[in-house]
Formats: sequence, C-alpha cells, structure tokens
Amino acid sequence: MAAYLVNTAIVLATVAAMEAVAWAAHKYLMHGIGWGWHLSHHRPRTGWFEKNDLYAVVFAGLAIALIYAGTRGAWPLQWVGAGMTLYGFLYFLAHDGLVHRRWPLGYMPRSGYLKRIYQAHRMHHAVDGKDGCVSFGFLWAPSAATLKRQLQELHGRAPRTADAAEAQGRDTAA
Repeated sequence: MAAYLVNTAIVLATVAAMEAVAWAAHKYLMHGIGWGWHLSHHRPRTGWFEKNDLYAVVFAGLAIALIYAGTRGAWPLQWVGAGMTLYGFLYFLAHDGLVHRRWPLGYMPRSGYLKRIYQAHRMHHAVDGKDGCVSFGFLWAPSAATLKRQLQELHGRAPRTADAAEAQGRDTAA
C-alpha cells in the first residue's frame, strides 16, 4: 500500500511539475529558437495536423523512454513517465479540445476554471508574432483581468478586438 501511495504521489507531482516545464518550454523554446515549429500554431490550420504537433511527439517520446527505463530497473522513472503522459492527456483535452476545437468537444465553458483557461489561451493568441505574448501555461492561467493588464503594459493597448471577444467567450471559433 505504501508503494502505491508513493507511486501515485510521484505521478501527481510530475503532473504539477510538467505545468512549470511546459510553461518554460512554451515561453523560451517555442517562442524562441523553436518558433519555426510553433509558428504553425499561431496561424490558421489548413489540415488535420500542424508542425507544432512535433512538440507533442518529442514529449511523448521522452515519456515513453522514461517508462521504458523505469520498467527496466530505474524505479521511479516509469511513474515520472506516467505523470508526463497524464499531463499530455490533460493538455490534449484542455488545449486541443476545449480551446482550439481540434476535435468535437461541443462544450463552451461559461464560468470557472475552464473558462479561465480558455480566455487565457485566447489572449495568448491576441498578439501577432512570437514576442509580447502573455499566458504561457496550459493548465493554469492568471485571470483575464491580469492578462489584459499585462497586454496593455506590453503593447499600450488592449488585445485585438476579435481576440478580446473570443477571450470573453462570445465567439467560439478557434
């Protein structure tokens, strides 16, 4: 029973840590040297996939490698890999499903945590280009008021009108 609790704690701690890792990777890698892949995510998608999806393949490969190493004797690594996989699944639901409608979720949050995630990511996309964006997290986000203030400080204005409306949830197109 103790081993089960420890393994569960490792999975949950990894999910929490992955939000910090994803935030840093999004801000400094994807909006930095990795912009060549991530740019596709800031443009209208023309097919089922976009070049940015290669990041998911890289992170999934790392999780698989950790699970493999863990099942070969490096005990905690399989649980770290499992936590990364759980984070990836939650990301897939929230980011790809809820925010970008890449599969038919059919749900639009009107209040609470999910609306906050939706608004934050729409505000992230309210900036053209890789510089001056706000909200780099995927499963945690500051309030819409905080992000609007950050955008005004960075750009001297509120977000573009269409994206501001989307951030308020009035327009569901993503």
